[in-house]
Amino acid sequence: MIHRRQFAQLAAGAAAAPLLPGAPKKPRVAAVVTEYRHYSHADVIVGRLLGGNSANGTHHPPRTQVVSMYTDQSPQQDMAPDLAARFGFRRFPTIREALTLGGDKLAVDAVCFVGEHGNYPWNDLGQHLYPRFELFNQILDVYESSGRSVPTFFDKHLSYSWEKAKGLYDRAAKLKVPWMAGSSIPVTIRTPLLEIPLETPLEAAVGLGYGPHDAYGFHLLESMQCMIERRAGGETGIAQVEWIDGDAVMNWLASDQGKWAKPLLDEAHGRNGNRKAATLEQAANKPVLFSLRYKDGLKAAGLILGSSGADWTFACRRKGAAQVDSTFFGLTPRGRPLPHFDGMVHCIEDMFVSGKPAYPVERTLLTTGALALLFESKKERRAIDTPDLSVVYRAAKNTFFQRA
Repeated sequence: MIHRRQFAQLAAGAAAAPLLPGAPKKPRVAAVVTEYRHYSHADVIVGRLLGGNSANGTHHPPRTQVVSMYTDQSPQQDMAPDLAARFGFRRFPTIREALTLGGDKLAVDAVCFVGEHGNYPWNDLGQHLYPRFELFNQILDVYESSGRSVPTFFDKHLSYSWEKAKGLYDRAAKLKVPWMAGSSIPVTIRTPLLEIPLETPLEAAVGLGYGPHDAYGFHLLESMQCMIERRAGGETGIAQVEWIDGDAVMNWLASDQGKWAKPLLDEAHGRNGNRKAATLEQAANKPVLFSLRYKDGLKAAGLILGSSGADWTFACRRKGAAQVDSTFFGLTPRGRPLPHFDGMVHCIEDMFVSGKPAYPVERTLLTTGALALLFESKKERRAIDTPDLSVVYRAAKNTFFQRA
């Protein structure tokens, strides 16, 4: 058995080894992160860029080379200095220097931006005010001043604010940045394997999740969106969102407005082999429900059962069919730790090598906006019409997710 420290030393040696004659040059990656500590998103994403990933249960050595890093904060257990010594990348005090390697122009082939975790404020609605807008704009500043951009990955949702998220999207489009963003859940293993065929007519869909409403609510929304974006006609956007919480959740599910969702949620709950409660009602602990009405008439609901123990599941009904499709995002029983990040890093490296995003960034733009406006619904205690969420895109025919 190779222990963690021995593995890191072996990986560092492999990363520092010269390329064999005739071997393709690895794309040089700049990592821009809010903080790098054990099990932070920087650790589970950039760590796999450094040491390889195990997508589909097989270890794959790095196809890229991290050459620089900027950390916005340095926690007490900061891993960045030690990793720089082991893997040979340079640390820089500014984002511009990390992308230019201390020069005047962009000097890397790709950028991995992880704006999750760190000591940042919260607002009174429960949103974590990560400075993703401010930090990512500094990356875009370098692209603009250099006259070119490179493949870029953006972890999680684009901002707590729809206006800021749309501003980043519009600026990146103007600069023609090849980028993708979002959650790791859509690319993890699905039990049973389920991929909605393109152009399938759907009438309703639900998702189940757990955890903090901001950080994990986004996982819930993207796990649903990666499935329903494949429906007939493609994605055309969301017309209305509503935040429902507490006792009002079960009242809504029993009402004429929400009773369509209850059988689907029961099906989704039954798919979770890690569940601790036999029924949905028993599992619900201070539940929060996201009600979504799409512009094409699709009805969707995401239910956060409580603070822990639910994982993510999905169920949907096709138009005119009694059949319900459902799946669990993950392994039952649990297998290796955090396999969803192996799938994510596989897709990141695919984009860094090919220059082509593995899935559309519009998925993340739409779910970012939905979450931001759901918090607005929470504040106003009413449904919110969302004309700005007219995000139109098509899912790729062959979308990667782990099958093993």
